[in-house]
Amino acid sequence: MTEISGNSGSGGGAAGRIGIGLELDATHLKILEVLRDNGRVSVSALAERVGISRANAYTRFEALRADGVIRRFTAEIDHQRAGLGIVALIFVTVRQQMWRQFRAQLAQMPEVEYCAITTGQHDAMIQVRMADVAEVHAMVTERLAGIPAVKATETVFILDEVLRRPYVLPGDMERDRGRGAPRRPAPSASPEPEQGQGLPLGKMRFVGAAEGRAALRDAT
Repeated sequence: MTEISGNSGSGGGAAGRIGIGLELDATHLKILEVLRDNGRVSVSALAERVGISRANAYTRFEALRADGVIRRFTAEIDHQRAGLGIVALIFVTVRQQMWRQFRAQLAQMPEVEYCAITTGQHDAMIQVRMADVAEVHAMVTERLAGIPAVKATETVFILDEVLRRPYVLPGDMERDRGRGAPRRPAPSASPEPEQGQGLPLGKMRFVGAAEGRAALRDAT
């Protein structure tokens, strides 16, 4: 599979190398883009959307699966209609010598949809979906608090899930710019504002201690 994929690089230069060695080119990424919109698309329709032959589409698709780029296919459900209308993020502070226990206990909680180890004030972030607020409260105060590895928690309820993509791909931003999305303007040098003048929104200017004390004396 790797040899076929590597020799059929009609889609441009390599974008990355992962797994057992499959080299991803622009055609592979286009296949993943089509599958993102419809994971049940037929091979014939996939080939037509990507602009390659059916045999090439099938070979590349199977290579993506064999190499582990495509892990699995699953269904996306409406959690509200499934009875899980409450979504919460639980930030957890973990006792540093007990990470193994924390991971093991968390794996036993089917209501946990997602967990990530994070930097910052907390050590981990957990996302849960439940039927009501009382269930979230019970999980945090009884189940999570009962884990010796958990030192502290902070819970935030999600009011609205604005955007959730199945996955993102290299080059998504470049393609969006090609469709007319504005580019971020390059930073331009601007004169330092004089004392007392307002700064443009979103900018800060740091004043040395001596300068600040002098300005304060002048004002008084």
